[in-house]
Amino acid sequence: MITKLNLATYPFRNRKLPYLLAGLVIMVGLLTGVFSLYRLNENRKRNELLTRAIEERKEEIQRLKGEGEKVQQMLTPDQRQMLVASHKLVANKRFGWSRLFADLEAVLPNSVSASRISVVNIFQDGQRTRAELEISVKSRDYAAVMSMIENMNNSGLFNAELRGQDLQSNERITFTEYTFRIIYSPGYGYSADPPDVAQARPANSEENGQ
Repeated sequence: MITKLNLATYPFRNRKLPYLLAGLVIMVGLLTGVFSLYRLNENRKRNELLTRAIEERKEEIQRLKGEGEKVQQMLTPDQRQMLVASHKLVANKRFGWSRLFADLEAVLPNSVSASRISVVNIFQDGQRTRAELEISVKSRDYAAVMSMIENMNNSGLFNAELRGQDLQSNERITFTEYTFRIIYSPGYGYSADPPDVAQARPANSEENGQ
């Protein structure tokens, strides 16, 4: 006698698979949590090391600053002047004079020529070297001088301030000499390609009769 089984009354059941999947999920979660805690601990240690190093640097800077102030107090007035002069000499050597003449040539109109350039001070502004200059120019065209000031202040290299003007004349022409205080900041704005320094305008201003 053959008995037919109704498989629907005995469904297939695998009770281990849900537990295995749950265990796998828990294991992955545990591993992820352990890895996150490890990275968090590493970052915390790194931050502590960096904070300690910064504090040590600050203490070192304060110590060196204090020693520098003590040395300054021990210097005589002549020695202090010599120290300032030596710093200016170092800045002088790093200053690009050919670049100054090239940049100046780029902003001077044809009817304006430089007659005198004197350096008042060279100083460091952060990582930049700046120069305080006194420049005199000669011209018979006032509008051209105003255009020169506009060109300077728009270049990003010069900050020009008119200090005075003096009407002069010789046997041939009458012209006005203008004196400016200028802060020159090389590298901040646009600049021209440096021409030959011997052809710079300050060298041939007297030949132009101005």
